[in-house]
Parts: sequence; C-alpha cells; structure tokens
Amino acid sequence: MSTTQFSIDGDVAVVTGSSSGIGKAIAQRFAADGVDVVVCSREQGNVDPVADEINESDRAGTALAVECDVTDRDAVEALVEATVEEFGGIDVLVNNAGASFMAQFGDVSPNGWRTIVDINLHGTYHCTHAAAEYLKDGGGSVINLASVAGQRGSPLMSPYGAAKAAVINLTTTLAFEWADDGVRVNCIAPGFVATPGVESQMGVAADEIDREEVARRIGTAEEIADVTQFLASPAASYVVGETITAQGVPQISEETDV
Repeated sequence: MSTTQFSIDGDVAVVTGSSSGIGKAIAQRFAADGVDVVVCSREQGNVDPVADEINESDRAGTALAVECDVTDRDAVEALVEATVEEFGGIDVLVNNAGASFMAQFGDVSPNGWRTIVDINLHGTYHCTHAAAEYLKDGGGSVINLASVAGQRGSPLMSPYGAAKAAVINLTTTLAFEWADDGVRVNCIAPGFVATPGVESQMGVAADEIDREEVARRIGTAEEIADVTQFLASPAASYVVGETITAQGVPQISEETDV
C-alpha cells in the first residue's frame, strides 16, 4: 500500500512557538519529510539552535529561524515577509505558540488574563490573518493547537481554557469560510504531553514513555507531530474544521446512575 499521501515533501511551513516541546518536534518532523520550515519564538537565541540542528542534520528540508512575538502584529507581518522572501510562499501554518499559568480565577489579574488570551488567541488570529493571502494561493493548511482544557475546562487555568475554547471555535468558523479558497483549517487538542514544562510539573520525561503502551494519560511531542503531519498532508483531504483530541485514555467516570 502506498503511503505517499501522508507526505508533504516540498511544502513550506511556519511553526510558531517552535523553540522547544511540541513546536520543535513538529518542525523537525516536517523537515525530515522535505518541508522547508520557518521556526520562530520570542527570542532569536532560543530558536536559532533549532534551525541549526535541522540544517546540520540529514533532513531533506531546511530551516529558517525568525524572532517573532505573535502578539505583535508588526512582528508577525515581518515573519510572513521573511518566509515568503526565503521560500516563496506558505503552504502550512501551525499556530502552536502558547502560554499558561495556574491560579484560582479570583487571583487572575486583568494583566494576567490579557496576557494569556493575547498569546493563545490573538496570536493565532494575527498569524492566520497575516498569512491568508499566501495560504489561499494554491490552497494550504492551517493547524491550530488548542487543548483539552479548551474542550471541557480546567481548574486553575481559566484564561488558558477560555482562550483555547475560542481557538477551537475559530477553527470551525474559519474552516467554513476558507473552504472555497482551498484552505483546510483543523485543530489539535492535546492532553498532557511530556514537554519540558510538563516534566517540571509532573516529573515525567519523554524518554520514560513507552509509545506502544495504550493505557496512559501522557504523550510525547512526537505523537502530536504525527497528528500534525497527517492534518497537513493530502491524507487528510476530507478532514476540514475538525478538532482532534490526543489525550491517551479518556477520563470516564466508573460511577453509573441506576
């Protein structure tokens, strides 16, 4: 059986928030498949090593590192301009940049709320809106990273959950609006993933996770990269406006009403 429909070789992709964790894994996966990828984060020094590692490896794709704060529209416009200047266009946009903190709702300051919503929601808007012209030129794919916190809520993470819920809704709406332009818009809602941040909170490292084990509730960044590549590829041509939940074993109450 041919698996060529899963390849995105030759595409150009922008992956935001790709200095570490899920974004870095996605960029590396894309480059391994022959994608020229733009990696970005708020500090050039954090994203340069990611591009250097890709370019110095035997991956078929090349990488360009760009400093970009996704909440700054001018910086986002510059990111899009740098991508088009270097690679000629944009085929895939992965809105991965995000941030969160844990606090009771009553302890969340207006500035704290605004910061989290700005990064997770407004950043997704800025990048998608700025890249629209190029995504529609020949058809493209937008993949938003949300969270299970945006699907069912999460204690101590109200601004993050609210912003991610909005990202899920935006995905559905934009998928409808852009379908006639040949652009597929989809979303991934991960559960716990063994990124450096989660490792510091939960004490579980990625190299301790057996990917073949079904009965688990924590995944790896590479497993989210698997789903991302599928959504970016022709294999997902009939998947439009969907949010794919990747959370391991679902949480189901064992108590039943009689």
